[in-house]
Amino acid sequence: MISSQYIIRVELQREKVESFEEYPFSLAAVRSLERIDLHPKITFFVGENGSGKSTLLEAIAVSMGFNPEGGTKNFRFRTRASHSVLNEYLRVAKGVRRPRDGFFLRAESFFNVATEIENLDAEPSFGPPVISYYGGKSLHEQSHGESFFALLMNRFGENGVYLLDEPEAALSPQRQLAALARIHDLACSESQFIIATHSPILMAYPDSCIYQFTRDGVSRVEYKETEHFKTMQAFITNPERMIRMLLESKQ
Repeated sequence: MISSQYIIRVELQREKVESFEEYPFSLAAVRSLERIDLHPKITFFVGENGSGKSTLLEAIAVSMGFNPEGGTKNFRFRTRASHSVLNEYLRVAKGVRRPRDGFFLRAESFFNVATEIENLDAEPSFGPPVISYYGGKSLHEQSHGESFFALLMNRFGENGVYLLDEPEAALSPQRQLAALARIHDLACSESQFIIATHSPILMAYPDSCIYQFTRDGVSRVEYKETEHFKTMQAFITNPERMIRMLLESKQ
């Protein structure tokens, strides 16, 4: 049986790096990076802000041909050059099959993607409006959470590769659960996801692997070993104690 995996592994070509003292190679996660083997269905990148998970996800996306600011491979807009050069130093091993679809979601620049869709639809075209593939309603006329959910439900399809950077940013816990159910449906339809996230809800998906980004580098961990799970568990178990300790430490 041929695997549906589109991206097998990612390696840093360390011999090409002139200095690990310069960004983005100075990031702890990149400095120690050698190889990451990706799960056929879902791979999670987790870690604190600034740990390098989004930087690596972006580099993989650019290496796969996606626009650095997000969107499909057909999107070529640029509002400002902000992505790192890390993609030029990565070796991305691909599977024998090519994905039928794909999308790179960046929560911080999704507004720009929505604007580009409107710009494309303002131009003369013989085909259907671009927005028709996103549910038919302007993404700017919806909340951030609603527009992302419209993207997930309408634009994403089977046999695709999807790279998502903090997709939970605008989603309530209930919508995160609904998003996880949709991601499961797509993963079962031979789609592959790489997701950078802080959400203990999303990373609880069982048929996946989790890479934790810390000051010591990148390592594969089990769900209940992540700092996100431990922190959330401690808070839910005894929120009064956690709040009291936090506030008392500020006095």
